Amino acid sequence: LTYYTPEYVTKDTDILAAFRMTPQPGVPAEEAGAAVAAESSTGTWTTVWTDGLTSLDRYKGRCYDIEPVAGEENQYIAYVAYPLDLFEEGSVTNMLTSIVGNVFGFKALRALRLEDLRIPPAYSKTFLGPPHGIQVERDKLNKYGRPLLGCTIKPKLGLSAKNYGRAVYECLRGGLDFTKDDENVNSQPFMRWRDRFLFVAEALFKSQAETGEIKGHYLNATAGTCEEMMKRAVFARELGAPIVMHDYLTGGFTANTSLAFYCRDNGLLLHIHRAMHAVIDRQKNHGMHFRVLAKALRMSGGDHVHAGTVVGK
Repeated sequence: LTYYTPEYVTKDTDILAAFRMTPQPGVPAEEAGAAVAAESSTGTWTTVWTDGLTSLDRYKGRCYDIEPVAGEENQYIAYVAYPLDLFEEGSVTNMLTSIVGNVFGFKALRALRLEDLRIPPAYSKTFLGPPHGIQVERDKLNKYGRPLLGCTIKPKLGLSAKNYGRAVYECLRGGLDFTKDDENVNSQPFMRWRDRFLFVAEALFKSQAETGEIKGHYLNATAGTCEEMMKRAVFARELGAPIVMHDYLTGGFTANTSLAFYCRDNGLLLHIHRAMHAVIDRQKNHGMHFRVLAKALRMSGGDHVHAGTVVGK
């Protein structure tokens, strides 16, 4: 149990994780917590001779506290500290691969959920974060002192590009600030992405001319490859669109960070859709809490994230 160290005093530079553990019957919580800390840092399933070639005591993750969850049987919060040197600077992909990439299938655990992360400034400063932020967005739109009002175009699949643009125009002309693509509007046979972008741009400029307001449409740049995604973002910028959109979980953090860099450098706002989040965050005892996904997104880069309906579906 060298990875269970209740005497450890956390450092300001440590990344701290809170895991909700449900150990298998007969497995002590301390053993389960140590296993999580080990597998998500320097440990493996057996002892290897190469352990002697480095200082494991410097690099290992440490489970430094375990608390039972009130009102739940056989559930514990395990607090794990990771030294900063375990992580590549500016890489959400590497951070999540290390912390949650390989520990959720342990036989000793019935279930495991990452409830929260504390990211120290020493690490968060290696990320550029959101491309712009709400103040820049309001400045671009010249709209202050009120919420921005938008809607998603429905039906989300099946419309031709021309009719899609017509719907965008009617919404923006009717008073909305924004319209948006839905998460799975990419480039299907009934509406290729370039046609959609062109008709939406026409709707944008027509509604702007008639209302005297700056309008926007979240053009979904998500694609099957990073290169194709960037091509769509570049085309949106060339058309004069103020904002693009990305599905950051299905698209991946590496793609999202690349797109955020481009948006920052080229004056595009970036809206993020959280498609696939419930696969990860819905179960109360397994997966990851959405607050972790939100923190990871803030590091990767996005100006705002889709929050779902107020009442649920």
